[in-house]
Amino acid sequence: MDIFQVFNDRRSIRKYKETQVEAVKIEQILNAARLAPSWKNMQCWRFLVINDQEKKTALLQAFPEENPGSRAIATAPVIIVVCADPSESGVENGIEYFIADTAIAFEHLCLAAHALGLGSCWMGWFDEAAIRTALAIPENIRVVGITPLGYPDQEPKARPRKSLSDITFYNRWEKL
Repeated sequence: MDIFQVFNDRRSIRKYKETQVEAVKIEQILNAARLAPSWKNMQCWRFLVINDQEKKTALLQAFPEENPGSRAIATAPVIIVVCADPSESGVENGIEYFIADTAIAFEHLCLAAHALGLGSCWMGWFDEAAIRTALAIPENIRVVGITPLGYPDQEPKARPRKSLSDITFYNRWEKL
C-alpha cells in the first residue's frame, strides 16, 4: 500500500471483529514502531502486548466510563500499551523528548497496522498509576498511550482537517 494512501485512509477504530490478529502481523507492526527515529537513537520505547482477557479486563479499570474508547479496549483482540523509559531519552529547551520519541514510534505502529488491514486508536485518557498496577509496569516507565488492535468492524468517515493555508507559514510567522 502506498504510504500517502495510508496517511489519507487511516482512521481511529473503536469497533473490532472477534477475528484474532496473526502473530506475524503483530511482529510486523512492532518492528515498524521499532524503526522510528529517536533522541540520539536511544530508542526509549517499550511495547506491552496484551491478548489475555483477564489482563484486558483489569486494564479497563484505568479508563473513565466517559471514555468512548473503553469499549474498544474490552472488545479488541489485542491491546498494545506503548511505554517509554525517560532515562533513555533527553531533555532539551525544557522539552522531554521521551514523549516525542514514543509518539513517533506509536504513529509508525498505527500506520503499519492500517497498511496491514488492521485498526488502531491512539488512547491517552486513562489513569497511568492504575495501568502500571494492573500490568506490573515499573515505576520508572511511563505509559504514553494505548491502542486496541484488530480487524475493523466499522468504516469511519474522514474527520475535518484544517487547510494547509491555516497552519503553514513561510519564512516568518504570519499569513501571506
